[in-house]
Amino acid sequence: MKRFTLLALLIVVALVAVGCAGGGGGASGPIKVGAIFDLTGPTSDVGTPYANGVKDFVAWKNANGGINGRKIELISQDYAYKVDQAEQLYSQYVTQDKVVAFMGWGTGDTEALRGKIAADKIPFMSASYSANLIDMESAPYNFMIGTTYSAQMVAAIKWAEQDWTAQGNSGKPTVVVMHHDSPFGLSPVPDGEAYASANGISFSAIAMPKTTDLTPQLTQAQDQGVNYIIIQNVPTPAALLVKNAASLGLEAKIICLNWCADELLINLAGDAAEGVVGAIPFTPPSFEVAGMKDMIEFNKSKGTTLQEQGVRYVQGWLTMQVMSEGIKRTMDAGKEVTGENIKAALETITKYDTGDITAPLTFTPQNHAGNKALRMFEVQNGSWQPISDYIDVSSF
Repeated sequence: MKRFTLLALLIVVALVAVGCAGGGGGASGPIKVGAIFDLTGPTSDVGTPYANGVKDFVAWKNANGGINGRKIELISQDYAYKVDQAEQLYSQYVTQDKVVAFMGWGTGDTEALRGKIAADKIPFMSASYSANLIDMESAPYNFMIGTTYSAQMVAAIKWAEQDWTAQGNSGKPTVVVMHHDSPFGLSPVPDGEAYASANGISFSAIAMPKTTDLTPQLTQAQDQGVNYIIIQNVPTPAALLVKNAASLGLEAKIICLNWCADELLINLAGDAAEGVVGAIPFTPPSFEVAGMKDMIEFNKSKGTTLQEQGVRYVQGWLTMQVMSEGIKRTMDAGKEVTGENIKAALETITKYDTGDITAPLTFTPQNHAGNKALRMFEVQNGSWQPISDYIDVSSF
């Protein structure tokens, strides 16, 4: 009887130990992180290199001892930019695979998941920079690495206004936004319109349909007397617009927000890309900075270069790096690796140095918009080069 009682006690102790270990794999097991990527959908041109950056950071981190000796197990799948598929995969990873953190992608799916993310207490970093995702009431577990689309939009308009004056023009410029016809594309339009209206700037928005010729939309902008075109879209349709504008002889200056300001735009648009400006929160590898050192060395070991991978890769790598930092701080504090504890650890990050890939990042329990600045870049001789210092966008 005593032997049976002792055996039962040992089993209970073992079960309690397993239950307390947490962390998606036990106190010494792998740390499980879920991820969804767009590898075949409408944003796959930027989604694929971003996904490669996330995956390569995990490979690099695991090859260098993991997080305090524990490997990261990245559980990921292509969801082809379909919201219902994103919701299904998220639920699967959280309930079945027991992930403790999540790497998302698009605006539509990230906004759709906000309620579940909060209820499940899963720290979530996506590649969407919609201002809706930093609402602390509806999205308390979302953390943002890039500046919001709204901040990018206002920074672009402010730059256009300053450039207009610097060129010796009087009055105010006319700005037209050409955008992806989706929640992602529309996200910064209201804030851009509000800023323009408050500052006496003519502003309008035109959706970019799926087409092989955007001349009708550009003609519409031309009829409005456009001086600056701001693009909120991915690089493939943006490159088409840039080439069509050149064919029309349109003199308006073109400004890309984050998702079309990359190397693919230059490759697709060719010479027409010269002079295109970008409001970019992440430094492209054409302007090498200290924070790219590990990426450069890792790619060299694989027989590739960071230049080949591009700025989207840099974005993905850095986003996973910051999530990893939150997990490390949780472990350093001697706490279980749970979503709730990772959230609290991320909220201790103050002026996190990304080696000039971005401005220093800060999260607090009251504010998860970590990035408060961006730089303006311009395509010069076939590559993105900075044309401004960091512009503070914390008030946008």
